[in-house]
Amino acid sequence: MSTSVETTALPDVGDEDTGRLDGASKFRIFSVLAVIVLFTEVAPMQYVMVSAALRQIAPTFPTQGANLNWAIIIFGVVGAATSPLIGKLSDIYGKKRMFLVCGVLFMIGCVICAVTSNWMLFLIGRGLQATAIATAVISYGLIRDLMPRHLVPVGIGVAATGLGISALAGPLIGGWIVEHNSWRAIFWFLFIFTVVMIPLVMVVVPESKLRVPQKLDVIGAALLGSGAVLTLIYLDNGQAWGWTKPGSLVWLIGGLALLALFPIVEMRVKQPIMDMKLLFTPRVSVVLFIALLASFMIGFQSYAVGYMTQSPPQATVVTEIEAATFEQVKAGALAQAQGQAEAMAKAQLPPGVELPPGSVTVPEDAVLSQLPPNMVQVQMNPGYSYGEGFTLLKFATHIALAQAVIAMIFGLVAGLWIRRSGARAPLILALVIFVGSAVAYAVLGHGWVTLALISAVFGIAFGIYYAATPNLIVEAVPAKQQGVSAGMLGVMQAMGVAIGLAVATAFLHANPVKADVTVTGAPTVTQDIPLVFADSGYVITFWFIAGTSLIALLGAIWMKHGRTPATGGTAH
Repeated sequence: MSTSVETTALPDVGDEDTGRLDGASKFRIFSVLAVIVLFTEVAPMQYVMVSAALRQIAPTFPTQGANLNWAIIIFGVVGAATSPLIGKLSDIYGKKRMFLVCGVLFMIGCVICAVTSNWMLFLIGRGLQATAIATAVISYGLIRDLMPRHLVPVGIGVAATGLGISALAGPLIGGWIVEHNSWRAIFWFLFIFTVVMIPLVMVVVPESKLRVPQKLDVIGAALLGSGAVLTLIYLDNGQAWGWTKPGSLVWLIGGLALLALFPIVEMRVKQPIMDMKLLFTPRVSVVLFIALLASFMIGFQSYAVGYMTQSPPQATVVTEIEAATFEQVKAGALAQAQGQAEAMAKAQLPPGVELPPGSVTVPEDAVLSQLPPNMVQVQMNPGYSYGEGFTLLKFATHIALAQAVIAMIFGLVAGLWIRRSGARAPLILALVIFVGSAVAYAVLGHGWVTLALISAVFGIAFGIYYAATPNLIVEAVPAKQQGVSAGMLGVMQAMGVAIGLAVATAFLHANPVKADVTVTGAPTVTQDIPLVFADSGYVITFWFIAGTSLIALLGAIWMKHGRTPATGGTAH
């Protein structure tokens, strides 16, 4: 006998009044859209700024060492885990209301991070800030409910790629703050930005009238959120902990078990957090599958290009090793010469007479003149061809800004295209460029000009992809499932980024750069160069990501959904 409980179907909203701005002026409509999009910019903007400030944050927490990366990890983990829950709460209690709740929580987190020198409190502050990730999830629902139907695809395209505040101002302002102020100024800046935006949202953005008349499925939310957290923690820390160690696998097994339980439990409750039949329909599940694989490329591209260009050139590393080794040799030679001089001086003293301290000195120049020229030789094995030594500001002005502007433009262009012909064709084009960009990164040179050109082309795909995927979800789900569905998309994208970076970390650490250091008259010593990886590590990773992007492309080609002009959710 079945133990399942029949799921209560949520009524279709059809033409139900959601507060749509059909009769409003263009100025009113675009003001609402601009404020919504600006508010969502705070999450990516803080990511750029805080990542740039990690080196400055480290001295405040001197005992944390490698754990300092949790300042970044916790933001992604908590954000991914809470997005479906916050999305569902926005379906039930109101999208604008939850939009503002996320803003207030982010603001509180900024204050905590700005004033504390306690590591646990700092992480709590970062966790509160992580709720800002859900503003993107909520924004899709607000745009769907408030924008005139014909502007929904375009509005989502703009929201997905932003108005450029995070991409343009983030690196510039973040870089300036890091170079000229305390790292705490970053959190005060973010606090002020949020203080300005919250009243704008309250005044300019109307509340959606759409509500889902149901109680929150706490068990389902706990299973999904906890499963996502445990899995992401394993993926983020597996390299440091050891991928196959029992203590690490506990996190993975526990997370996957909870995620596996989630659909089983949800099919047996009366009012699930998300309709499982809807989740597993191809028009939703295929999009989530594509998002998972495509996010491998998105996560690694942003990491790799920034890391490679901000790494020091090989010649600089060689010079630093030679200088450090020579200083060690010189110190040893001086100590040896000093010891010999003191021994000779003592031998000339009468018995019982002590040599006064400091009475014997050896001229440094005399010792250095005895050392053979070029006595220290450093050979990188293997070497690497990338490395520009860029600061964050230089990386932004040379590479990141162009990519961001192109992505922003093509997000809007893709929205118009999607409105005319559907989201499938734009998604296919984006994934074709993903594959081509990954191959180009793998086979072409790693100078900054080459990386900048490839990144500019990738920016086209980035904008189109982020316009296409949320539009596909809007067209696939009823309005009353919009928040949680967009939250599931966010979870899959976060999982994809985490998995992609985990695989990349394994490949990179398997291909370290080593230096063979030879000192005249001594055997060669080989030493690892920390945090610098051989070209082969990046090449292997980009080929791997080209493969995963190709699988995502095949999924998009097979996909039946998104072949007709986008309606802004009219079908539901």
